[in-house]
Amino acid sequence: MAGLVKMKGRVGRPLLIALIVIVVVAALGYAYASPYIALDRLKRAADSRDVDTVNAYVDYPALRDSLKLQVTGLLTRRLDVQHNGNPLAAIGAMIGVALIGPLVDAYATPDGVAALLNGIPPRGEPGERPPPPPAAPADNPAPNSPQTPAPAPASSQANANGNTPPQPPQTTAGYRGVNEFVVTYQHGVGDTRYAAIFLRQGLFTWKLSAVDLNG
Repeated sequence: MAGLVKMKGRVGRPLLIALIVIVVVAALGYAYASPYIALDRLKRAADSRDVDTVNAYVDYPALRDSLKLQVTGLLTRRLDVQHNGNPLAAIGAMIGVALIGPLVDAYATPDGVAALLNGIPPRGEPGERPPPPPAAPADNPAPNSPQTPAPAPASSQANANGNTPPQPPQTTAGYRGVNEFVVTYQHGVGDTRYAAIFLRQGLFTWKLSAVDLNG
């Protein structure tokens, strides 16, 4: 009987160690993947304007501070280039400062988050706002009914308007430190890049907390 108990102990200990190893490896794997999961969930929620989920993945006070700093720098660099040595630069600077508050207010929202994650960063233009959410589809009428003619193909519409549909940006994502995860966007070779920055809050929680308009 004692030998049977001892044998069970010998069998149980390796099994327990194996289970502990599996749990640790799974936890480390999930910890590594957690910012990618957060990015995917936030992108989906922002595109669908799921406000509660967006709020769960965005640190709005930190994002507002970052937007204010980045837009101020953006406007300052623009004024330095456009008005170097011009006495009207001070007036331009005051106008630029007046733009910062409304622009930050517009982008520190679910609409602004959706724009940031879809390659549409703030550019410091007067009256600039992120694009509104897409209109909800109407009830589907009968195909080719008199009230609703069949739509033209997307390529035909683009050619008729003389515009090509915007292409999605090139996106790269990865760690820039143990507690920082960066998503970089660029529309084409030579175009200005910008980044959305997620910061770790806890072991598995990540929140969009900053932007880098310098790329």
